[in-house]
Amino acid sequence: MDISYQWGASRFGLGPLLFLIFINDLESGLLSSLLKFADDTKVFCQVNGERDRQQLQADLNRLTEWSEIWQMPFNTSKCRVMHLGRANNKFEYTMGNDTLEVTNEEKDLGVITSNLKPSKQCHQAYAKASRALGLIYRSISFKTPSVLLRLYKSLVRPHLEYCSSAWAPHYVKDRILLERVQHIFTHMVPGMKQLPYHTRLAQLGLWTLEERRHRADLLEVFRMYKGLSLTPFCQYFTVFTLSHVNNTRGHSAKVLKNHCSLDLRHFFFSERVIDRWNSLPHHSM
Repeated sequence: MDISYQWGASRFGLGPLLFLIFINDLESGLLSSLLKFADDTKVFCQVNGERDRQQLQADLNRLTEWSEIWQMPFNTSKCRVMHLGRANNKFEYTMGNDTLEVTNEEKDLGVITSNLKPSKQCHQAYAKASRALGLIYRSISFKTPSVLLRLYKSLVRPHLEYCSSAWAPHYVKDRILLERVQHIFTHMVPGMKQLPYHTRLAQLGLWTLEERRHRADLLEVFRMYKGLSLTPFCQYFTVFTLSHVNNTRGHSAKVLKNHCSLDLRHFFFSERVIDRWNSLPHHSM
């Protein structure tokens, strides 16, 4: 799969809403998939050979033509191509007269890497959370547990949990790195520095970050199952039928687990959450 990242469309003073209305027909005539977020555009498709490459290149040409007609040229110096997959042919793509630069890492509501591993995102989350925690430590002199907890939950922990269902780490080193922020925070609370980590968490009413990520995964599946998410449940999961299972204990929304040969797939959201989801009691549904 190849993804073309495109940045640099002009911003309008009338606001993002009018801008989105203006570019509403951007994907007209494209055969590849397209995603828009504000003035960022992503075009992606599966490229298995020359024919697929030509299709993606033709779509890039159509986007270039659209930008010329509407006098909103893309800043091709900021456009990138990311190749995904070990057997990727890594074709070159152009926009206008410029060959698009190839990248292995890009920031897009988080850090996306060509190997799809979450380590870079974990390091970025750790860095942002550590800076916020340092700001609290330097700026707040009235360090009572209630004040510190409010600041930690509102300013620090969101950096460690934002969209974690998409990038939850499976390497031990990454999990330890993220948990280190909460270790440091609990050390900051007066009178708790000498206590074991889990004792500090219990006294402050906190869970480990790994436990919270597990909870976030289950909540996301529940929202999909109840139709409260834009992502349909059937897109990721296949519900057990009577022909699939002999054990009728538990809830009626158990899902099948696929065999995975790669860690990348085995620890993907729709696979890692299945055992915990299937083990939920009946009343949880």
